[in-house]
Amino acid sequence: MNTGEATPTGDADASDATVPIRREVPASESVPNYVHRRIVVGAAALIVVAAMVSGVVAVTIGGDDAAVSSDATESIADAPESTGSAEAAADGSATLDGSVMPLHEVESSLAASETPALIAPAGDVPEVAHHGYNPEALYIALYGTPGSDRLGVLGEQNPTASVERAVEVAAGYNSLSSVVIPTFEIIASVASFEAGDDGNYSNESSIERLQPWVDAADTAGLHVVLDMQPGREPFQTHIENFESLLLEPNVSVALDPEWRVGPDEVPEGGEIGTVSGDEVNQTVDYLDALVEENDLEPKMLIVHQFTNGMISEKDTIRGTANVQVVIHMDGFGPYQLKQDTYQRVTADMPAGAVAGWKNFYDEDRPTPTPEQTMDHDPVPMFISYQ
Repeated sequence: MNTGEATPTGDADASDATVPIRREVPASESVPNYVHRRIVVGAAALIVVAAMVSGVVAVTIGGDDAAVSSDATESIADAPESTGSAEAAADGSATLDGSVMPLHEVESSLAASETPALIAPAGDVPEVAHHGYNPEALYIALYGTPGSDRLGVLGEQNPTASVERAVEVAAGYNSLSSVVIPTFEIIASVASFEAGDDGNYSNESSIERLQPWVDAADTAGLHVVLDMQPGREPFQTHIENFESLLLEPNVSVALDPEWRVGPDEVPEGGEIGTVSGDEVNQTVDYLDALVEENDLEPKMLIVHQFTNGMISEKDTIRGTANVQVVIHMDGFGPYQLKQDTYQRVTADMPAGAVAGWKNFYDEDRPTPTPEQTMDHDPVPMFISYQ
């Protein structure tokens, strides 16, 4: 999952077509402004959502540094001024310019996201004959986190409206695949600059907060992917926090190595995390056992990637009959840059893995059409929209 994908304050030079959308930079090379700003501003958005998830009320940004105070009680009037470049939210619910979210607004936001009205969606919802992973299907996902429009389109509406929107977006691919399955990709945990009570530098959403979204998707025949940003915790133990949801037949997993850091590191702007092939395989084994022991249908394990260094020992990754590995390119930018990154990310895919692609409504210039998105070798089978 890629929360480093908020609108950048500076654009890449479109003529620099050989530079990956977000690239690894040698120690002797400075980070391009657009790469740095993308990560920093995206991390600032991440902090706002982390604050909502964990009940934090104060968010301060200064220059290139961001921080969350876990015991802050200041009001907006008391918030310090900031030199951060992020813009305030249009609805005034929170800002990234050094102000804070009042406690009553946090409570109101959480209440709205935790107790949505689960009524039948208007319009036709496609009938889906399965809930588990279908190798013949094309999955089209809305990406984001419940209760916030900061990290993707999924949180811009309640579960019922999100079902309708997912169905609408997926319909654009009906002529390009015989089986198209609308999907929710839900950010289940958000990396944090603070250790938190468990010391893992990640804020996990509660099952109670996520369950209505999983239920709405299940009722409508949609698939669900839970996106993990584990901070310092290994993915294979981090996902155990969500085991009750993973027991649902329509729920798969995505790993976001961007926000997987070492034991002495902190998730922060300007740094990109990494995951080893061995850690991915241990996560595969956990899911495989869960499927086998509970007689579930197969699941997907999606691994996000936009730089080579995000996955080490990539060639050692292996799926199982119960777990399909997906390598998902989630970079943004001009179409040619996205193509270049996709080719690089998929050039060394593990044996048996399939490919994924992400589109951005705001950051892509312009957002690729369904036809452009599918016009690749390998053809992506999981496509998300942020």
